[in-house]
Amino acid sequence: MPEMHFLVRWPDGAIQRCYSPSTVIEDFLVPGEVYPLADFVERSRQALGVASDRVRAKYGFACSSAADQLAEIEAAAAGFGSAPEAAVTVEAITRADGAAR
Repeated sequence: MPEMHFLVRWPDGAIQRCYSPSTVIEDFLVPGEVYPLADFVERSRQALGVASDRVRAKYGFACSSAADQLAEIEAAAAGFGSAPEAAVTVEAITRADGAAR
């Protein structure tokens, strides 16, 4: 499966490199887009869930790395509370080999 990375900027300016085991992340997130925090978390939850399901369909087991990544995203998001102005910017989406999409 084509592994992907997506680079996000959190509301405090911190940059995080995130992992997806599938290109499905591109169906949920767009480079350059700014998402309200809750929307970003939900999009990530959906995308990583679908990606894990694709791994399960192909290999017979869910992708623990996708689950771990979602847990990291949810933990980071929790640190910003429910501030209505909190937003996450998707800086880039690349293949795991570093090539831009």
